[in-house]
Amino acid sequence: MPRPNFMAVTEFTFEGFSIFEWHHRRILFVVFLVLYLLTLASNAIILTVIRLNHQFHTPMYFFLSVLSISETCYTVAIIPQMLSSVLSPQQTISIPGCATQFFFYLTFGVNNCFLLMFMGYDHYVVICRPLWYSVIMGKKACIQLASGSWSIGLSTAIIQVSSVFSLPFCDANLISHFFCDIRSIMKFACADTTIKEFITLLISLRALVLPMVLILVSYVLTVTTILKIVSAEGRRKAFATCASHLTVVIVHYDCTSFIYLKPKSQNSLQDRLISVTYTVFTPLLNPVVYSLRNKEVKDALLRTLGRKPLS
Repeated sequence: MPRPNFMAVTEFTFEGFSIFEWHHRRILFVVFLVLYLLTLASNAIILTVIRLNHQFHTPMYFFLSVLSISETCYTVAIIPQMLSSVLSPQQTISIPGCATQFFFYLTFGVNNCFLLMFMGYDHYVVICRPLWYSVIMGKKACIQLASGSWSIGLSTAIIQVSSVFSLPFCDANLISHFFCDIRSIMKFACADTTIKEFITLLISLRALVLPMVLILVSYVLTVTTILKIVSAEGRRKAFATCASHLTVVIVHYDCTSFIYLKPKSQNSLQDRLISVTYTVFTPLLNPVVYSLRNKEVKDALLRTLGRKPLS
């Protein structure tokens, strides 16, 4: 039921990192800014290398390039606001502005989850169904899968934003976070949020649990097939093919699942620190892991820079 005699609010205020001393916040600002610039630069490099080298015009690198674009947009939606809140505690944002930020954050976040799932499916097909790989993972199929992930992210954001921001907000408006996170926002609703919370749970299950389960199933089948390979060198190469993707998946889903699938928590500082991991570090992890662990990418990067490839 709506609260009687409430005063509606028109903007929210981020608490951000105001609990830290000023000199600590300056250090955090420099660290976050450097990581942000590295994320933008590394994703741009990955996209350039894939675009300029014909050998990477394959389904795996197609999905990697789409993921790099999505990760870049994801960070742009969050990190500039976070950098501002580090230096300017008690920063305000209008409710429409908050809805806009959350819309893009959720669109690209959900898109990333399903892109990782499709990348896992690509690994499954190349190892378990190699003779059918060119048929199953053709250009048209890859475009359809990538378009599907974008459509799921967009539709999820529309449903969630329409559900949450149709609520009236009142009383205190201090968000214990550095961006418009759904759990922080719903605390200020002046109406019953039971149905909205149920919708949020369903969306979290679809965006996190469904891809995780399908990735797990694909890797069980993939590992089973790898273990049947007679050659030790063949098994090593097969495991190496999956290692980079699996590393990114574990870090990505561990952090987001801890935040959005756990019961409500009063430890807002803990939530903020974990949120830093999947908004700042994880987007940088993707290009770093795929480039540093892949000799072909490193050689192609050197060729792009006009230097001799590694021997």
